[in-house]
Amino acid sequence: MCSHQPPCPSADSTHHHSAVTVSAHPEQGWSLLCNGTIVFDDTGELLPDGRVVGPCRALGPLTFAA
Repeated sequence: MCSHQPPCPSADSTHHHSAVTVSAHPEQGWSLLCNGTIVFDDTGELLPDGRVVGPCRALGPLTFAA
């Protein structure tokens, strides 16, 4: 599917999210990558085989009551 040189990482690669964006839809909150992965603004992903990668949210700083 990818014609870039060097080729983009495949959807099975651990770095699949670094493939080139071929179609961006920021108004809808998603983009299609060259390897067929759909990435969402909330950091979730839909892989070409239908598997779902859940959002990866960083935890904020811990606060303790005094």
